[in-house]
Amino acid sequence: MESKLKKLGFQGSEKLKTAPLKHSIKSVVKFLKENISEDDHRPAISLGLGDPSCFNCFRTTTVAEDAIVEAVRSAKFNSYAPTGGIFIARRAIAEYLSNDLPYQLSPDDVYVTVGCKHAMEVMVKVLARSEANILLPSPGYRIYETFANSHHLEFRHFDLLPEKGWEVDLDAVEAIADENTIAMVIINPGNPCGSVYSSEHLKKIAETARKLGILVIADEVYGHIVFGSKPFVPMSFFGSTAPVITLGSISKRWMVPGWRLGWLVTSDPTGLLKKCGIADSITNVLNPSPISPTFVQAAVPKILEKTTEDFFSKTIDLLRSASDFCYDKLKEIPCITCPQKAEGAMFVMVKLKVSLLDDVEDDTEFCLKLAKEESLVILPGLTVGLKNWLRITFAVEHSSLEDGLGRLKAFCQRHAKEP
Repeated sequence: MESKLKKLGFQGSEKLKTAPLKHSIKSVVKFLKENISEDDHRPAISLGLGDPSCFNCFRTTTVAEDAIVEAVRSAKFNSYAPTGGIFIARRAIAEYLSNDLPYQLSPDDVYVTVGCKHAMEVMVKVLARSEANILLPSPGYRIYETFANSHHLEFRHFDLLPEKGWEVDLDAVEAIADENTIAMVIINPGNPCGSVYSSEHLKKIAETARKLGILVIADEVYGHIVFGSKPFVPMSFFGSTAPVITLGSISKRWMVPGWRLGWLVTSDPTGLLKKCGIADSITNVLNPSPISPTFVQAAVPKILEKTTEDFFSKTIDLLRSASDFCYDKLKEIPCITCPQKAEGAMFVMVKLKVSLLDDVEDDTEFCLKLAKEESLVILPGLTVGLKNWLRITFAVEHSSLEDGLGRLKAFCQRHAKEP
């Protein structure tokens, strides 16, 4: 591992018919919304984006709101923040994440970013070398591919296995890795699959990474948003086996994606990342980058430390109920198969049996016609790397979810082939 990192230079210094699918999820959802018929007087329903913050039932806690107000009114946090974030925010994030670990993180391990997406891009920039490559999950969050293309970093895909709860196909990881592979990305809890990895599976991922001499980038923006049989275990729990870069934010667990407060954390109890200069490289990349608003950073300690368990429990109960309802309703639609009920995050992936439908060629045409005929937006699977699948978001008001799934069923019945 050490020799590979040094070799790579870490020394401190289709289209939805007319819209390209390489675009972001937001672009695809926007395109579908633009194709909703003006003649349909029903309210449009979107089960395409994972942003429940616009629904009253998913409003953030008053603890977070009061912390923001207090930080603003103090007039102490109107200046630029230092690169990597203000100390009190980094210390609070280190303590928050250390609660789930067998070792203690330091504030120096934490870099505050402008949301989790910014943390993703920072890591891609840090890893980008002409001969390097990175391994990405399929299906997955394709913004990683966008960043990799922008910064000329080769990427390769490994499969997630729906029949095994969307676990990583570790044999495939070993098959596609070579001497220039520097990292693999895992998303847990899973977007777009709603999966939650067991401690045993995470341990195997760490052991595979160690065998290959690569680090693990753990996208845990949905950390602790779990409501199935498995608890959330952070990848960094196995940081002594293989070095882990953890990406996260307050966006999802606190329902405040617009506050743009994320983090990038080097979980490296063996000190390998620091020794190889990656920590300095992260700082160098962050220097010219945007900085998360200082008053939001200042509010982080109270947000992380004072939020009550009642708030989290309410959110989890809502998502568990929505996931159960969604799974039950989808079983009533013959052309859709749901391999696993979502156990975390806010999404479920379902397979579309195009052969059972008339006048529907694939998942993109399905979603386009669904928007036009039912004023319902669902994300085509190709947008997240899996053709003829669909990603459905269930983190919405129950009435919207019930109405939306009813429209989906009606659409499928109308387009079903005659026996």
